[in-house]
Amino acid sequence: MNTKIILPRLAAMLLSITCVLTGCQTPKAQPPSGSRAAHSTRNNCYSLLHQLLNDEKNVGLLRFIKREEDDVKQLVKKIAANCAVGAKLLEELASHDPSINLDDTRLPPGETATRDAIAATKKKELLGQSGAEFELTLLLTQAQALSYGWHLAKVATENEPQPDRARALAGVSEDMQNLYHEVFVLLLSRTTSLATNSIRAQPN
Repeated sequence: MNTKIILPRLAAMLLSITCVLTGCQTPKAQPPSGSRAAHSTRNNCYSLLHQLLNDEKNVGLLRFIKREEDDVKQLVKKIAANCAVGAKLLEELASHDPSINLDDTRLPPGETATRDAIAATKKKELLGQSGAEFELTLLLTQAQALSYGWHLAKVATENEPQPDRARALAGVSEDMQNLYHEVFVLLLSRTTSLATNSIRAQPN
């Protein structure tokens, strides 16, 4: 595959992924699910979650220009596959209910500007790193994204009045939570291994 074609696509994908990784606040208690406020919260969560899942389903493109160990590569592929399924699910739900708006990604301007700044930094780091440093940054980025997706789906579930859709969203939340823990365990093993190797490399 032509790397010159992939690189701009990857850079744009990294920017969009990291735009939605930060600034996630603990949600406040919501009004009853049938209220206008709950409907607005639901749509906003649906939209932000769909944006995140759409970005994360492309994270596997990194394999074309970066070299990861097999365990990292397989986990990243698993994340991408799960996110593709989740994004498709939200699109199907929206196709059957016009009240579901997947374009309601409104954020305060200060929040948007801050996310853009962080995204630019993360893009530069991921494209400029290699080896263990790249893997650690990638795993940390995935942990942030999955935690955000997990809780977006959770809040959407709490504000979804239809039981079938709520169960589907709960399933997405559980998938994101499980993947988050897989990334956390792998990240922990990598940092522990690096620390051990560093200690062994020190002169007596």
